[in-house]
Amino acid sequence: MSLLRLVGRPMLASMFVAGGMDSLRAPEQVAPAAEPVVQPVTERVPQLPDRTEQVVRLNGAVQLVAGLLLGSGRLPRPAALAIAATLVPTTLAGHRFWEAKDPDERAQQRIHFLKNLSMLGGLLIAADDTAGAPSLAWRGRHAAHDLRREANLVGRSVRATARPAATVGGMKAKLSR
Repeated sequence: MSLLRLVGRPMLASMFVAGGMDSLRAPEQVAPAAEPVVQPVTERVPQLPDRTEQVVRLNGAVQLVAGLLLGSGRLPRPAALAIAATLVPTTLAGHRFWEAKDPDERAQQRIHFLKNLSMLGGLLIAADDTAGAPSLAWRGRHAAHDLRREANLVGRSVRATARPAATVGGMKAKLSR
């Protein structure tokens, strides 16, 4: 693993570990801000809990576990995707700068919104990072390509040896008469 990954992943994950712990411990502090986003989502996704505090706690649990996985380098790609999926509703619920009346509050919320947007970009890059190893899709494409090439070589080999064998067999048949 490169030094940048070794240092960068825990740095990126730290915010989500801390935020996830806070949401798990005290969801009632975040629930009022989350309510405008949680209600429409829970209406569309029946598997989610009905109470906002439970959804906030679930969101925090995902961020905590995925943050620990990302920070430790275990399953970093799925962990980064899981955090990214939780970051979108978190950002929309917590940093609604367009609704703030006070200019100072609006500026602060816009900064936090853009910070979360930047972290989302980092998470998407982390989710795509194969750490120098080829992805499964790449390996599959190249394995299929290699199989086709091998099959073509075998086919040419068979044809190349079949013609002389057929010629020899025909000559033997004529000679044996």
